[in-house]
Amino acid sequence: METKEQGDFLMSPKVDFCFKELMRNSEVRKGFLSAVLGLSPEEIEETVLLPTHLQQENADDKLGILDVQVRMKDGTKVDIEINVAPFMAWPERSLFYLGKMYIGQIEKGDPYEALKKCIHIGILDFTLFGKETSYYSCFHLWEDRRNFMYSDKLEIHICELPKLKKYSHPETELLNWMRFINADKEEEMEKMADKNQYIQTAYDDLKMLSANEQKRLAYEERLKAERDYISFAYDNWERGLKQGIQVKTIGLILKKMAKGLTVEETAELTEEDASFVQRVYECRQNHPDWKEKEIADSLLDGGNDRKAD
Repeated sequence: METKEQGDFLMSPKVDFCFKELMRNSEVRKGFLSAVLGLSPEEIEETVLLPTHLQQENADDKLGILDVQVRMKDGTKVDIEINVAPFMAWPERSLFYLGKMYIGQIEKGDPYEALKKCIHIGILDFTLFGKETSYYSCFHLWEDRRNFMYSDKLEIHICELPKLKKYSHPETELLNWMRFINADKEEEMEKMADKNQYIQTAYDDLKMLSANEQKRLAYEERLKAERDYISFAYDNWERGLKQGIQVKTIGLILKKMAKGLTVEETAELTEEDASFVQRVYECRQNHPDWKEKEIADSLLDGGNDRKAD
């Protein structure tokens, strides 16, 4: 993020490196958690940063690495994740991390009563719940028909940053925090900092962090990695979209081919380019065992004789 003055640089709190650095300050953690959890800062009292690698029971278990993991004074564990790239399996990912965090609290022989509450906070720079207008959602385990809570031991908070500008929301401490995190101009950050002493502390830390050359290099390296990942994810999404469209079209073409229609007849009936229909015909003739998806993979890769891995 560049400010008005040439060369005056500020990191973006949306980048996980920057966010994790800000969360090292116990006052910033206290203010942020009080806003998300709807507690007063006095109720938060104190927090402790924990290792971000979740426990593995077996060598083959999937490793969970959190952005920020915090233990509150009452033993409650909080996982804070920030993600800028679209991740449509986010519910599954968050449940995986939350589950590992929950069961990782006790060893064999420990009583179940030793299990403490675990909370997941996800700050997403993409829309997860397309039909919902609110930027903030909170989830618990509830009885479906009579609407009472099964247990409060698992709790999930989701904040969708793209919805901050699309819709109007009642001003709250949480909204101010999300606007600070989402800000792309220094003036926006200053405005939020003026409203909240804990955001002011985060803003002061952000300026010091941004002035540290070593931290800046690490930040820029992480920012590049995030941009590369987003580009890769978008390319895969675009390829998947094209593939989905082609699979449907190829299915229609193969049905016409099975009925003995010529390339020209099939092209006219399906309103597809004759050269594309010809390539589909050739793929089927050369590889009669291929399914529609395999033909689509081959055509997207620019050939008709190589089966996609």
